[in-house]
Amino acid sequence: MADLTKIVEELSGLTVLEVAELVKSLEEKWGVSAAAPVAVAAVGGGAAPAAAAEEKTEFDVILTDAGANKISVIKEVRGVVPGLGLAEAKKLVESAPQKVKEGAKKEEAEEIKKKLEAAGAKVEIK
Repeated sequence: MADLTKIVEELSGLTVLEVAELVKSLEEKWGVSAAAPVAVAAVGGGAAPAAAAEEKTEFDVILTDAGANKISVIKEVRGVVPGLGLAEAKKLVESAPQKVKEGAKKEEAEEIKKKLEAAGAKVEIK
């Protein structure tokens, strides 16, 4: 087996043009292409920061505290959550912290928060 340290030292002394020429020679000799793996690595490396920078599009509205005016909060919860009866809305409000709405768009979540806070509740958006 060849001395790998010696090979690494030899390759480290090459210029960029010499490395490019070496790559071409190896591609021809072995019948492979080094361009595809390099392109995949570049795309993969560039995609991760872009995904991390994406803005969150779905939010959960969480009722953290009903406040002093529970009746108003129950009415607002019924208005926000379609098909919710009085008993279910009361149970949801009394068992805070609870999710009032899941997967809401940012504007909708802000509107729900505004309505519930106006009724006296404390609300978080996550």
